[in-house]
Amino acid sequence: MISYVWPIALVVISNVIYQICAKSVPEGMNPLASLTVTYLVGAITSAILFFVLNKDGSLVREYSKLNWAPFVFGIVLVGLEVGFIYAYKAGWQVSTASIVQSSFLAVALIFVGFLLYQEALTWNKIVGVVICLIGLVFINYK
Repeated sequence: MISYVWPIALVVISNVIYQICAKSVPEGMNPLASLTVTYLVGAITSAILFFVLNKDGSLVREYSKLNWAPFVFGIVLVGLEVGFIYAYKAGWQVSTASIVQSSFLAVALIFVGFLLYQEALTWNKIVGVVICLIGLVFINYK
């Protein structure tokens, strides 16, 4: 059970801290300059964790297994980070920006799952999409 729960707990905790950090980027700082530090720290942290968790691991051996995904992942991560930083600079509240994007993301991923991975598109999921969209109306209603 713990092997099922801990990854989601890590994502939730990390995402809370992520949102705090994205909202805390200095107002006058260019978000892309900020991200150069972010990704440098991320690369160093990843390398340290790789060697700590894989005593006999070889980065060169792992790099030989690369495909297109890590390269595109790097590009879209920049879009994700810059998008949140600019959203906060534009005035989005930390309590709503993430939930609005998460709701739209959930709706989009239902269709991605159906179209790319042949996941079932059930009535429960369709009703869930409608509920998400209704929830967005309430969350953003002033």
